[in-house]
Amino acid sequence: MKVRAKPKIAFFDFAGCEGCQLTVLDALQTHPELLDVVEIVQFREAMSEKGDNYQVAFVEGSYTRREDRERLQSIREHAQIVIALGACAHLGGVNAMRNWGPQEEIRHYVYREFARVHDSDHARPISSAIPVDGFIPGCPIDRDEFVAAVRQLLQGRIPEIPDYPVCVECRLQEIPCLFMQGKLCLGPITRAGCGSICPAHGQSCLGCRGQVTQANFQGLQAAAGEYRLDRALVEERLKFFQSDRLLNSEGAGDGR
Repeated sequence: MKVRAKPKIAFFDFAGCEGCQLTVLDALQTHPELLDVVEIVQFREAMSEKGDNYQVAFVEGSYTRREDRERLQSIREHAQIVIALGACAHLGGVNAMRNWGPQEEIRHYVYREFARVHDSDHARPISSAIPVDGFIPGCPIDRDEFVAAVRQLLQGRIPEIPDYPVCVECRLQEIPCLFMQGKLCLGPITRAGCGSICPAHGQSCLGCRGQVTQANFQGLQAAAGEYRLDRALVEERLKFFQSDRLLNSEGAGDGR
């Protein structure tokens, strides 16, 4: 009887806080059975060894430097499947808020006298550099969604992420609508799957999971107007996690 080899998995990090990788570590502690069916060959947060033979690559963090493109392309060449892990890799994330200003000024503000030695530029999702097969959204990712994604990959399927608004989850859980409490919420256009964790605790959804395919921006603006909320605040909220997409849709930005 031929023993089937374990799929080899690698984790890579770019510009980000690495919170999604920490969530992966949490998930492996609560689901140690995954380590029986996969072999991790690269994971800087957990091991010093490195292997270049892998089938699946999970990439966390946004693409911000020129050399990032070459590294991403090398990952793409080695991997059969590339998954964007978290909001930064998927959307550009919080990092992409820098895209609204002059990059030289931003580098100087952050690095001061060391600004010249840092070549960081606009923050972009990794899909702007290489083809991506799937994504696990969120900031950070949801551990259970990660476990489900790995199981689907082992079955030969790309992870299935919900494509309906967070509002659906709120209604199913009977969570009071934040609009009715005078709070602007991006739930109507944001991809569900988080269990409405922010609205469940009285906090507005900031859109860290990205937009649903048929995002109804007109409906969102209309809801803001109906509840006498500042419509300009909608765009400001979108800048928090989805600056790259918003810039691309408007053709704005610094040197893009």
